[in-house]
Amino acid sequence: MTLHDETAPPAADADASAPAGENPGARGIVENSASRVFPDRDDARADPWSIDLERIQFSPYFSRLSAVTQVVSPSMGGAPVHNRLTHTLKVSAIARVVALQLNTRSRRAGEGDVCNATVVEAAAYAHDLGHPPFGHLGESTLDRLARTELGLADGFEGNAQTYRILTALDVVENAPRGLNLTAAVRSASAKYPWAPSVDAAEIERIGAPRGIRRSPDGAYRVHKYSAYDLDLADLAEARQGVDAEPLRQSVEGAVMDLADDIAYSVHDVDDFYRAGILDHAPIAAEFRGWLDDVLEWRSRDDAEVRAELAPGAGLERLRRKMRRDDPWIADDEAFLAAVSDVDAEMVTDLLARPFDGSLTAERRLAGFTDRWIRRFQESARLRPLDTPRAGPVVLSPWAWHHVEVLKFVHKRFVLSRPDLAIQQRGMSRILARSVRALGEWLDDDLDRARTPRRLRELIALAREQYAALPAERRPSDAEAEKLARSRGIVDYVASLTDAQAFALSEAISGRADRLWALGQRL
Repeated sequence: MTLHDETAPPAADADASAPAGENPGARGIVENSASRVFPDRDDARADPWSIDLERIQFSPYFSRLSAVTQVVSPSMGGAPVHNRLTHTLKVSAIARVVALQLNTRSRRAGEGDVCNATVVEAAAYAHDLGHPPFGHLGESTLDRLARTELGLADGFEGNAQTYRILTALDVVENAPRGLNLTAAVRSASAKYPWAPSVDAAEIERIGAPRGIRRSPDGAYRVHKYSAYDLDLADLAEARQGVDAEPLRQSVEGAVMDLADDIAYSVHDVDDFYRAGILDHAPIAAEFRGWLDDVLEWRSRDDAEVRAELAPGAGLERLRRKMRRDDPWIADDEAFLAAVSDVDAEMVTDLLARPFDGSLTAERRLAGFTDRWIRRFQESARLRPLDTPRAGPVVLSPWAWHHVEVLKFVHKRFVLSRPDLAIQQRGMSRILARSVRALGEWLDDDLDRARTPRRLRELIALAREQYAALPAERRPSDAEAEKLARSRGIVDYVASLTDAQAFALSEAISGRADRLWALGQRL
């Protein structure tokens, strides 16, 4: 693929629509998209999308996000960093702007709106509800425990937990379970709209989307998904309501996903520049080490690059990964432009001057953040569904390469730090201790009745769901009881804040120093 006009940010009014006659948004908001699982008297007082948005915003699961890790736990001391709530608010703001821009361009082309901005906003507010304590570290720990110790074949996944909260765990007055959201919002909240049990024949027919990989033995591995098998019927019903393509996001879901990537790529730079974590010297060495020898890096074989430790090797491995995973958009010249731009604007201009808390430093950082978010927002465009790796709304090739390079800085120079790894290993033990201790408590015939009432209610809910599965997927009564117990434990621990997870781990080990303050909160 040759890029001609993608070496610079796209203009705000650039034509970003699909080719004539192709409208990827046509399968978005349709007649049944306002349907709900249960009759809802609130539909008489307002438009259905605003009702959904309000229900998510007033959910205790949403409030909880202020005390859940984005990258570094908000319960830790030090410089202020984003938590899941502040991240969510920024994703929502970015997503709404993208949705409105897409509609403006569509109207200029003489067509109607292609995206419902309120549905997009609701999905953005909901998208991280399922994140457990301690962020992605907590997610991987709970997934490992769910699969290896609790017998849950579909494990734990933050996106699937989000959908479970919206449709089963959260409550609203006039529905027996869940928030009773419209089909459009439920569908848009499913970033990876399938379950682990997705049919391999369907993947083979359509092609593997992001979140599903093909292993060397030919089998497909589903590592990202938005519904457990218990909640799959609800997701299937929601997607029928919006007439979504198989294994593809709705238009609104794609905008939410894109906004999440934009926010993540930019505000982590903001956080860790402020905190003094982004050390200029090693980052500059990495960028110069690659830029000074671009052709030499390209000529080396894969095994040599994988083993290389010299500055520049990380960026070269990123370039090769992008070409391997996304050949439909990856381009060497666009990657070179992205590395050069990030080197000039972030490494050389921003990071070379340490953040000192002054208004001048704040203005410089604000300019960097605003400039990059605006560029990314303006680059979003509708795309025909011609590759399984792309959603119906994508970033331009220019923007996509720049987002990937910014995310690389975060992964390489923050997430790989040994001090963060040490803390994360401790957090992993906290969650494992709690999961195992709750299981032992439930096995205690003499003391089971004193387990938290919420835990027992979550187990009962899962038991009802297993009993309602179709006959061909329904486990035996004994197996269903075991699975319900396991899913209830995972639902319970995943719903805690970072501080509550610490407190539960300490209390259940007999080391709580604020016993009575702990009680009903758990």
